[in-house]
Amino acid sequence: MTDYSILKQKLIAFSKKIGADKIGFTTAEPFTELKARLYLQRELGYQSGFEKKDIEKRAEPSLLMEGVQSIVAVALAYPKKMAVRPENTKENRRGAFCRASWGTDYHQLVGECLEKLGRFLIDEIPGARFKNMVDTGELSDRAVAERAGIGWSGKNTNVITKEFGSYVYLGEMLTNIPFPPDRPAEDLCGDCTICIDRCPTGAIVQGGQLNSHKCIAFLTQTKQDIPEYYRRAVGNRVYGCDTCQQVCPYNCGVDSHFHDEMEPDPELARPLLKPLLTLSNRSFKETFGKLSGSWRGKKPIQRNAVLALGNYKDVTAAPELLHLLEKDPRPVIRRAAVWSLGKMRNLLESGVYEEMIGTLQTLLEKETDEKVRNDIERLLLRWQLREF
Repeated sequence: MTDYSILKQKLIAFSKKIGADKIGFTTAEPFTELKARLYLQRELGYQSGFEKKDIEKRAEPSLLMEGVQSIVAVALAYPKKMAVRPENTKENRRGAFCRASWGTDYHQLVGECLEKLGRFLIDEIPGARFKNMVDTGELSDRAVAERAGIGWSGKNTNVITKEFGSYVYLGEMLTNIPFPPDRPAEDLCGDCTICIDRCPTGAIVQGGQLNSHKCIAFLTQTKQDIPEYYRRAVGNRVYGCDTCQQVCPYNCGVDSHFHDEMEPDPELARPLLKPLLTLSNRSFKETFGKLSGSWRGKKPIQRNAVLALGNYKDVTAAPELLHLLEKDPRPVIRRAAVWSLGKMRNLLESGVYEEMIGTLQTLLEKETDEKVRNDIERLLLRWQLREF
């Protein structure tokens, strides 16, 4: 008869050999509290739209794998700092990918780790079965990790570990092996509300509850217009947001460099903004395809780069923004270009102010999108009245 406690210790030892920084075990019981929270999120309209639609499957492991007995959760810690930050100058402004998009796509890295764990089980126990999930599966990685003792769910909705803070990638393996479960992690946030107070858009409604439609990480991934009242808050971010993690006391002094594949290429993690504007699909995939932040394609990244140039008030980018306004077939990009031009109050002293008014008037006559036309008309009126 198999001693599953011994098997558990073998799996823990093996997980460390293959690079898992934390591993935890929990039952396959329903995630009752999660289910209630997900239904509330839907009722309040806080869901991002990226998550799986079937809430029952997201909270009921038995609906995802026949005969599931337990869930194995893993965490891989990723870096907070890069060794050398590339220079960010007035004429060569840079954007920022969040830390979770540094290095090789974590879906691949965590997925490979889980696959090795599953194969280990099959080698140890004939008849063992497993099913792995990393972020895109039905289950909530956060809920599984919390119940498996990996860490607790912070008020910023990230899992926080004692060892690595919240800078960890998560994944889980469902299996028909009845492993002894670990104790859930204790919530150590206490009365701290720094992440709530410092969120740039007020997206953390209350501890542990996020309004996705206000979250910069979500906004940078949408393919539609970012609402105008959030564009300034986006800053120079081209993908994701780290603010609620950066301000967390449990991330102070944390910087994990355990996996070479997670180390950032500074030119990708902090890319020059202007070259992003004209990247072809092929060039985008070849350059940024290995990053998890490339999953939505180049359009959101380019729109965010346009907004970032406006937030920088980078007048050297004005000719390129005008070119986008004239040539780019995507209205979302053209609207972003008009907004960014409108933020460049220093154009008045640049020597091209009058010329740009003429160019915008010409482009207005050719513009076919009503929203873009309205934006250009408002911008021209402000410029003509010198209302910057």
